[in-house]
Amino acid sequence: MSPHEKGKENKMNLYNTMSNKIEEFKPIEEGKVKMYVCGPTVYNYIHLGNARPVVIFDILARYFKYRGYDVTYVQNFTDVDDKIIKRANEEGISPKEVTEKYIQGFFEDTELLNILQDIKRPKVTENMPEIIETIEKLIENGYAYEIDGNVFFDVKKYEDYGKLSNQKIDELEIGARVDIMEIKNNPLDFALWKKKKEGEPYWDSPWGQGRPGWHIECSAMSKKYLGETFDIHGGGQDLIFPHHENEIAQSKCAYHGHFAKYWVHNGFVQVNGDKMSKSTGNFFLLREILGKFSGNVIRLFILSTHYRKPVNFSFEDMENTKKTLQNVISSIRRFEKSLEKLSSGIKSEDVSDEKINEINKVFKEKIKSFDVKFIGAMDEDMNTPQALSTIFDQIRETNRFCDDIEKILDKERNDSSFLLFEALELSYKNLKTKIEDVLGVLLMDEKKENKDDLSKNLIELLIKIRTEARKEKNFSLSDEIRDELKKIGVEIKDNKDGTTSYTLI
Repeated sequence: MSPHEKGKENKMNLYNTMSNKIEEFKPIEEGKVKMYVCGPTVYNYIHLGNARPVVIFDILARYFKYRGYDVTYVQNFTDVDDKIIKRANEEGISPKEVTEKYIQGFFEDTELLNILQDIKRPKVTENMPEIIETIEKLIENGYAYEIDGNVFFDVKKYEDYGKLSNQKIDELEIGARVDIMEIKNNPLDFALWKKKKEGEPYWDSPWGQGRPGWHIECSAMSKKYLGETFDIHGGGQDLIFPHHENEIAQSKCAYHGHFAKYWVHNGFVQVNGDKMSKSTGNFFLLREILGKFSGNVIRLFILSTHYRKPVNFSFEDMENTKKTLQNVISSIRRFEKSLEKLSSGIKSEDVSDEKINEINKVFKEKIKSFDVKFIGAMDEDMNTPQALSTIFDQIRETNRFCDDIEKILDKERNDSSFLLFEALELSYKNLKTKIEDVLGVLLMDEKKENKDDLSKNLIELLIKIRTEARKEKNFSLSDEIRDELKKIGVEIKDNKDGTTSYTLI
């Protein structure tokens, strides 16, 4: 029975932030899932807290595919924002150069986390017509107003405002901070379009030159790529208010659709009990951690805690996760060696065909039961720790099966070796599918990963030598390094801020 057929028998449940309860997942369109997840604002390299939703929703998309669904997954880049402008001024480069640098950094880092490649990743700057159209709709429908080239959403006009975050407008007004933009009708009203300021990037619009507010971007892009109504909207818990609350208000008031049916949010990554955050300086960049641990270790660490719960980061826990992964890989390698021995036709005696048949029958039934438990865990609000537990149990049981095989392999009849091979191969492939395809943890030997790290370090060393050569005006050496790197598939780019980035081609 295929995973999709199993899925039809079992209900898949997800916690919906909108209803504050676990609900049965029912796709809007049979056999299809449309999912939008808020991506990073690209003004810095991502930290582990940013990486958690990247991994969590990657696993959700993978599991839907395992269940047989056709998945359309969109995760955006916010490439125009106050923080980006501030970083551009600090580095003395243009906002576009800032975003290009950190989008490249995002791909370099997340590539090591084994993220799905078929994700749509729109940029705000590439969707300005759609953003302006959405704002025009809001004005036309009476939910937004323009003052002196700025456009604001009129929160009081939308009666369901605060439903996602379980807050009331009256209470929000009492606690609202006085906004520096005193031209707004109400402190809670939020910007849809911001009038151009000196030195800032801008676009032409019906209200004059300016740029979009943060929230309107996701409303416009989700509508463009997924339609007015889609299945799942995801992101970190910190986005529930005001970002996702404002998205709902914008999208429903502009297009009158249902917007997202299910709202799924992951918990924070903490350091010493506090939220990991760039604004407080309490964070570790993902690339810093990747310098000490492989992407597969980081991925396993993230999915070892239920996605809705906070996870506390420590290097000690990372070391323990690394040992766990090494043990899993060692078992997988053992299964491969046993399969190799069985396929070579080693003979057996003293064990009857009936006995081997019984061993195989019992073992295959156990594999089926592990599959049921795995699917049950993932179906129950994507309980990856429980799913991992079933995988570890299956590995232990398969190791026992290998112990039984080794007792048989020294004998001299080969009548039943194929039966043993078939049963072991079934468990081996089953484990590989669940660990690598669904959970996305590649079972790579440490030596292979170290080799990949070595290649990356050598490329960076050559780029560093080239940079020094350029400073010393040794352009012949500089050009030679550039050309030789290109021959082996590494294309380098000199940025205006003096740094050099590279792309694998």
